[in-house]
Amino acid sequence: MTVDKDTAERLALSFGADAARYDRTRPTYPDALVRKIVSASPGPRVLDVGCGTGVLSRPLLDAGCEVLGVEPDERMAEFARGGGVDVEIAKFEAWDPAGREFDAVVAGQSWHWVDAEAGPRQVARVLRPGGVFVALWHVFAPPEPIEQAFADAFRKVAPDIPFRVGQSRAEALKAYQEGCVRTGEAFVSTGEFTSSEQWAAGWAHTYTTAEYLDLLRTTGSVALLGAEQLTGLLDDVGRAIDAIGGRFETHYDTVAVAVTRG
Repeated sequence: MTVDKDTAERLALSFGADAARYDRTRPTYPDALVRKIVSASPGPRVLDVGCGTGVLSRPLLDAGCEVLGVEPDERMAEFARGGGVDVEIAKFEAWDPAGREFDAVVAGQSWHWVDAEAGPRQVARVLRPGGVFVALWHVFAPPEPIEQAFADAFRKVAPDIPFRVGQSRAEALKAYQEGCVRTGEAFVSTGEFTSSEQWAAGWAHTYTTAEYLDLLRTTGSVALLGAEQLTGLLDDVGRAIDAIGGRFETHYDTVAVAVTRG
């Protein structure tokens, strides 16, 4: 789906409308990748860009890191604080670090909301030499009947909203992996970062009808829908899941790019 800048801004701030739902439905990060972040970081001080409700911050705290989140949505930040995360309200590009320096900067499911030019400059500003920047994304696709039901329902309830469908899980994974490579190259090209590498971990998750519909309510495309449109879409998708037994297993791939500060 392609949206203009104003719509993108609205989408970026839509997730806090129900921060508790977002937190309980959004997948967490594989332990293997959390351990890689901790191992790659030369120290415990971690900055979490667009920390949201703290989905990535909390496991890093549990691993012994000192985490500060930067989050533009006060509703998301307040939820994160309730989970023990220290959060400052700002867009990352405009945030004032006040001379503070970090051993690692992470961005879980958030770097695509950051300005492509200003973002790396800000990371270089706050990341100590030898420190690591890691951006992570989840890639998954439900079974074909569920994916098709969603696409059909979306076109029915919102025919005027451009929505692309038909990308397989393998195609989506390739696209995200290529995006990680481009992000790494963009950082290295600034001359402030010395190396880039890609990380990945795969895992499976089972959704019931209710759980998957709960997740759908937190996705960006659904945030563009009105209440009646949303009800129609969820009804159609729910019927499709019920038709295959009321639950399904899907495979997640969590991909990441890691770059080192020179």
